[in-house]
Amino acid sequence: MNYSVHQSAIVDVGASIGEGSRIWHFVHVCAGAQIGKNCSLGQNVFVGNKVVIGDNCKIQNNVSVYDNVTLEEGVFCGPSMVFTNVYNPRSLIERKNEYRDTLVKKGATLGANCTIICGVTVGAFAFIGAGAVVNKSVHDYALMVGVPAKQVGWMSEYGEQIPLPMEGDGTYTCPHSKQVYVLNGTNLEQVNK
Repeated sequence: MNYSVHQSAIVDVGASIGEGSRIWHFVHVCAGAQIGKNCSLGQNVFVGNKVVIGDNCKIQNNVSVYDNVTLEEGVFCGPSMVFTNVYNPRSLIERKNEYRDTLVKKGATLGANCTIICGVTVGAFAFIGAGAVVNKSVHDYALMVGVPAKQVGWMSEYGEQIPLPMEGDGTYTCPHSKQVYVLNGTNLEQVNK
């Protein structure tokens, strides 16, 4: 075994866990889960059967990653944030065949206590503020806050707000990484990858 699992955790036979990953106290990883390399699953995390978690993801305490959620490389899930997979759940009505796919792209941050409603895509390096409720797809590099979440700006890959307008044209160079960002209409791109 080339990953670490706390003795209180349950990892079902069949789960795929990458090298260097750390599974902490009271975690449950279901048999069909696919977890990449160098991931950290904090205390009381649940990972469903139909879940894919990319390399270098950090999932903080008390997060349940339900079926049909995919996290690309380097996603950060803050403490007690929430995923859903049924849009209109009822205890008395079976809706497992109605699960909606949720995709969180590379490098995105999902702040503490935020909620991601199923069926959306959170763009690469987007930043979802603490407590926000995301009910529609989010642009790459977007900074989202509020209930429901609204875009209020842009975030760099370094994790700092970019001083460009919400839409229009403009260029910004990150002083830390020297990466160049170009705003074209309502889309922001990092151009020297």
